[in-house]
Amino acid sequence: MRVGVLAVQGAFIEHRQKLSSMGIDNFEIRQLQDIQKPFDGLILPGGESTTQGRLLKDLGLFEPLKDKIQKGLPTLATCAGMILLATQITGENYHHFGTLPIEVTRNYYGRQLGSFHRQIQYEGNRLDLMFIRAPIVKSVRPEVKVLLKVDNLIVAVQHKQQIGLSFHPELSKQTFFHDQFISLVRAQQKS
Repeated sequence: MRVGVLAVQGAFIEHRQKLSSMGIDNFEIRQLQDIQKPFDGLILPGGESTTQGRLLKDLGLFEPLKDKIQKGLPTLATCAGMILLATQITGENYHHFGTLPIEVTRNYYGRQLGSFHRQIQYEGNRLDLMFIRAPIVKSVRPEVKVLLKVDNLIVAVQHKQQIGLSFHPELSKQTFFHDQFISLVRAQQKS
C-alpha cells in the first residue's frame, strides 16, 4: 500500500508522520512526476484551499488528480482539502475538484483566534478534534453519508471513496479517521 499526500501547501507533514507511525508507506505529491508511479490513496491536507487549487493547476496536477478521485481513488480530505472536493462553496461561484456533493462554508468559526479543540465520544472511541479556521458542511446531497456532527453542525462526511473532515485528525494522538481511510484503501485493493 502506498499513499500520496498533497504537499504543495498546508499541513501535509503531520499527515505523513501519522501514516508513518501507522506503518503506511507514503510520499509527497509536489509535481506531476510524483504521481506517475501507482499509488493507492490520496490525502488532501488542511491549509489554504484557494492557494492549493491554484498551485494544483499551475503544476499540472489538477486534472490528473481529479480524474483519479472520480475513478474511485480513496481520498481523505481535511479542512481545506474538503473545500477542494466540495461541489459548492457558500458565496462562491466556482469550485475546485467538485467531486464531493456537499456545500461547504469556509472559515465558519472565524479566523485563527476562533480555532478550538473538542473531545467527543464517537463509535465507542474518545476523539480529540482540532478545528483550525475550520469550514463546516452546510448541506449534503442524499447520496452523502454524514459521519459526524458537532453542536448540530456537519463536520465529517463520506461519499463513495471520499472522506471529508472539517477538523485536523493528524494533530491528535488517535488514528481513528486515518484508520477509516486506510480501510477504504484496503477494500479498494481487494476489489
